[in-house]
Amino acid sequence: QVGHEPLPPTIGRNVLGRKVLYLPGFFTYARHIMEVDGKRGLFRGLTPRLISSTLSTITRGSVKKAFPLEDMEHVSNKDDVKTSLRKVVKETSHEMMMQCMSRVVSHPLHVISMRCMVQFIGREVKYSGVFSAIGRIFKEEGILGFFVGLVPHILGDVIFLWCCNLLAHFINTYAVDDNFSQASVIRSYTKFVMGIAVSMLTYPFLLVGDLMAVNNCGLRAGLPPYAPAFASWIHCWRYLSAQGQLFRGSSLLFRRAPM
Repeated sequence: QVGHEPLPPTIGRNVLGRKVLYLPGFFTYARHIMEVDGKRGLFRGLTPRLISSTLSTITRGSVKKAFPLEDMEHVSNKDDVKTSLRKVVKETSHEMMMQCMSRVVSHPLHVISMRCMVQFIGREVKYSGVFSAIGRIFKEEGILGFFVGLVPHILGDVIFLWCCNLLAHFINTYAVDDNFSQASVIRSYTKFVMGIAVSMLTYPFLLVGDLMAVNNCGLRAGLPPYAPAFASWIHCWRYLSAQGQLFRGSSLLFRRAPM
């Protein structure tokens, strides 16, 4: 994501048989990290990431208890499109509230996790522990330092939820016939498939949020030549867009080298 490519690309062939340059994938870089840092290097930033996930889960549960969603009967008949759409909007709004709250609470630990991981690039030890990292960020950047990159992450979450739920609703309502024997099975997988498709489209928000989390924080990964000092996440987005890099790091295995 931050553009660090220590290993050279290799020549391969695409589905048409043409020669193309491929960047190293997940397993190649995992092996490289092990050669440099040992197996422990594969788990940089794990502790703050686990704490972040725990805080997110706890927050979602607390918000769900504080603001319970009223149960509504399942509606799939085309005659009740307005009712079913109202149900989807209500459920998505409730889910959006939970997701935004959990994101705000867990984001500071996500920032620390990202900075711990990218220290691999410059061989720094600036962020060595959770508590020391909290103190350092507060001292150098203040409270706002814990929330850099929060806006694009929340925007990505909100767009993902609404697009995924609405697309799944319209497909289940208009494309899946209730008379079909496997209609319920198909409907159960629609949201999952839509989630995969929409997550690919909203990936740039994740990328920009992660880059802003490490941007200009004193680590080599957040400074030139890897990235300029971005004034805002919009500046970062425009820069990546101009470079054709909005989906940088989205693929784990087959990574074509940019022209």
